[in-house]
Amino acid sequence: MAPTVGDYLLERLREWDVKHIFGYPGDGINGIIAALGRADDHPRLVQARHEEMAAFQAVGYAKFTGKPGVCMATSGPGAIHLLNGLYDAKLDHVPVVAIVGQTARSAMGGNYQQEVDLLSLFKDVASSYVQMATVPAQLPNLIDRAMRIALADHSPTAVIIPADLQEEPYEGPSHAFKNVPSSTPGYTPSVTRAPDAEVARAAEILNEGSKVAILAGQGARSAAAEVMEIAELTGAGIAKALLGKDVLPDDLPYVTGAIGLLGTRPSYELMRDCDTLLIVGSNFPYSQFLPEFGDARAIQIDIDGRMIGMRYPTEVNLVGDAAETLRALIPRLERKKKRSWRETVEDNVARWWGTVERQAHVEADPINPMLLFWELNSRIPDNAIVTADSGSAANWYARDLKIRAGIRGSLSGTLATMGPGVPYAIGAKFAHPDRPAIAFVGDGAMQMNGLAELLTIKRYCSDWSDPRLVIAVLHNNDLNQVTWELRAMNGAPKFEESQNLPDMSYAAFARSIGLEGIEVDKPEAIGSAWDRALAADRPVLLDVHCDPDIPPIPPHAEFEQMKDAAEAIIKGDPDSTGVVRKGLKTKAQELFGKS
Repeated sequence: MAPTVGDYLLERLREWDVKHIFGYPGDGINGIIAALGRADDHPRLVQARHEEMAAFQAVGYAKFTGKPGVCMATSGPGAIHLLNGLYDAKLDHVPVVAIVGQTARSAMGGNYQQEVDLLSLFKDVASSYVQMATVPAQLPNLIDRAMRIALADHSPTAVIIPADLQEEPYEGPSHAFKNVPSSTPGYTPSVTRAPDAEVARAAEILNEGSKVAILAGQGARSAAAEVMEIAELTGAGIAKALLGKDVLPDDLPYVTGAIGLLGTRPSYELMRDCDTLLIVGSNFPYSQFLPEFGDARAIQIDIDGRMIGMRYPTEVNLVGDAAETLRALIPRLERKKKRSWRETVEDNVARWWGTVERQAHVEADPINPMLLFWELNSRIPDNAIVTADSGSAANWYARDLKIRAGIRGSLSGTLATMGPGVPYAIGAKFAHPDRPAIAFVGDGAMQMNGLAELLTIKRYCSDWSDPRLVIAVLHNNDLNQVTWELRAMNGAPKFEESQNLPDMSYAAFARSIGLEGIEVDKPEAIGSAWDRALAADRPVLLDVHCDPDIPPIPPHAEFEQMKDAAEAIIKGDPDSTGVVRKGLKTKAQELFGKS
């Protein structure tokens, strides 16, 4: 039998070293599914429970490898399901390639079953590259360009292959008019740096500053050593954007932690009091958490000139690779002899970690969610990969989890969508089957899609050389983040019809499908539960009964937010007593160091 288009597609993906395709079958991709059977499942199809989860798994895989994650779905409904995960990739600048089926070419335009205008559907989310194949000779060029553009633009791309085309004999492009050939698969990015004159201007500003602050984002990941050297020379403190949480370890005394609504008090103080700001590889959007306009001179470094100079009125914009540009900058910097600013930053950081510990031990009913994160800090394996879902779990991940060197972590940063915590962790396990993974997930996200993906974990966990995958569920029967946003941003009391969740035992569900389930309803049991989960020979679900009344109060809560929360309570919030008492106790740890 001559190779089909489906056979060739898989061959080309193998040449790109694609080992996994995250997807779900359907008749719009039957030709590719049949080819997978003939190819002994290489690349391997990882069958998610839903196409959206397949896209999230591809995003997680890409985030933790730097390689393109590949997802696949059938035509129409399956393609539509991919969108949320692909938008997550787009907004967090992650390379993902979607392979999507389509109705047969002979039926297109006939209002046929499952026919959707996929080029229009994907036009925005895969704006860097979306194309549909109509003849076999297009395949090498379409696949190669989708892969290269995903890597070059750090974005999702999509290739649409009609169902009937997948089963046609493959014939490559010929040396002829109106044929487009392709080259050997592979992509090597160019290394660029800003011009010397601009680097010199940046050095001048940093040398003149007396209170230097650095904001590091995920674009600084390959430049961690250079960022630390700059901080040492300038005496700077370093705050981290949420997607850059794992760029530098939190046990460095001058790293102030996350910035923004989910940020720490020392990061707030660093931005409030600095006179010079260096932004490296970050597109952090909330300018109100940066220095007041005019209070600090600012420099930004970013690989993408389209994203530079739009978050703060920067004086110098350096377009180029972060590591290369910083290496050019370092010899031009003078080491600051006065270290009082650095000492202030380090004092603030040390005081903050003391605050975090005290807040984690504030009495709760039954468990303070911060304690779950605090107890992990001393136990987390050195090579762990951590994911967090959107919601209150993201607050505690950002503020309370102490990342050490070698630990990776991520979440849905810009889209902030619910649901990626568990599939990200699955993608991480296929990316690094020899590393333990930990996912922090609220019970809302767990009910939305996490429960179903436990079946995916059960199906594939025996393939991972290190079977440890811990799903820690913050079980509070409340859509907690939105409940607090209602109070703090809208001055509205909790609306129980929208916010309350049906109760269930997540641990029992895990045990029912052959995973380990551990239920924790006492604070003194948290430490031993982590020990047991991290020593298990299979994936574990930690079902942690958390108190919904522990407030995720920003260390820099604005007066309007506090006023709105107070108004919500006055209006008759059903949890008003607990909210007031526990909120005051939590804030007291920060302000006074006592309950």
